[in-house]
Amino acid sequence: MGAMDPSRTTFYYLPGYGGRVHTGLGQALLSRGVDLAGRETVGDFRGMRFMDQIETVAEDLQTHFWREDAHVVANSFGAYLFLNAQSLIPPFPGKVLLLSPIVGEFAKPDQLTHFMPPYPTRLMDLATAGKLPTPAQAEIHVGSEDWQSNPEQVSRLAELIHIPVHVVAGNGHMLDHGYVSGLLDRWVVVSN
Repeated sequence: MGAMDPSRTTFYYLPGYGGRVHTGLGQALLSRGVDLAGRETVGDFRGMRFMDQIETVAEDLQTHFWREDAHVVANSFGAYLFLNAQSLIPPFPGKVLLLSPIVGEFAKPDQLTHFMPPYPTRLMDLATAGKLPTPAQAEIHVGSEDWQSNPEQVSRLAELIHIPVHVVAGNGHMLDHGYVSGLLDRWVVVSN
């Protein structure tokens, strides 16, 4: 996790699988004048056991971001890490933006593509049992054509844990740049 400047707003960012904090969506946040901390899903962190990864994320949140004005942005597999980490701690008190979240196993049979994250039914099992804490202020955005973050599956989970879902018409796993840019503009304004 990167160093934080207490005089600037710092967002905790969890990128998608194989992602880095300061590129892509992270770069878009940096360009809006915020500092970033988070976990890159590459290198040593990626090499850790999944339960160690989510324990590390939970510890980061509780140690450095446990306040109402904190912001978490998580994308794809990073959102899967966040939601699983949330299961280990009380409801996160800050604001959470989940983009194209992975919430379990997914497949695209026509292209023989399949991905099974660690513990693929864990989130749904916890949510169904009423044991997945809901962050204080969270929202989810997912594309209507996203086969990796199936909008029906995402909406089922979100309904169980009472998080609003915005299904972006005609979008796939990579949400439209203009749409995401508008979201980030709103989130950065809210934080300043």
